[in-house]
Amino acid sequence: MESEIIGKPAFAYINVTLAPGESLVAQPDAMSSMDADLDLQAKLNGGIIGGLLRKYLGGESLFINHFTNNTGAARRLTLVQKTPGDVDCVDLNGDTIYFQPGAYLCSTPGVQLSLKWAGLASFIGGEGLFKLKLTGTGRVWYGCYGALLEKEVDGEVIVDSSHLVAYRDGIQLKVQLSGGIFSSFFSGEGLVTRVEGKGRIVIQTRSISGLAKWINRFF
Repeated sequence: MESEIIGKPAFAYINVTLAPGESLVAQPDAMSSMDADLDLQAKLNGGIIGGLLRKYLGGESLFINHFTNNTGAARRLTLVQKTPGDVDCVDLNGDTIYFQPGAYLCSTPGVQLSLKWAGLASFIGGEGLFKLKLTGTGRVWYGCYGALLEKEVDGEVIVDSSHLVAYRDGIQLKVQLSGGIFSSFFSGEGLVTRVEGKGRIVIQTRSISGLAKWINRFF
């Protein structure tokens, strides 16, 4: 399988070339175009119970699409995310990565998706009650609104709420006020996420909630 991310960081999309017999798993509505003889099959995202949990608790879709090349030659597939912004990929080799709701875009068949409880603090901080857990072996593509920035953490770092996209094992999240009570509410920062541990995190330079607040000023 060959892939290329084009249009970074504002309007990124993915071109995937599937060799004969290869498949790709993707979120519904992610396909922008594909060769006409590729096979598309919609399946429940982890069974009826798992799919419902991922949809209503994890912000993911009930169904997930499987694209398969059953022809004798390479075929092209183009995938996009719902919002303008950046897209990146990560390779899993039996390890784990966690995504905030809505970040997952597509993956190779060897990657398993499940939910993990994120805690009430995560919900209060705008990051959701559950996080998406991806394990296994294969490649995963994910995206965000804005540009993606990777940061190595060895200790503690503060991330503004709704800006955290992905993180690895060894990272712990705590929600707190950005400063004192007065400064937290009148500075416009409010609650922030304290990231603790050692590992890599990915943050986005923009947030949908921030865009919504800006638009609401004009109505």
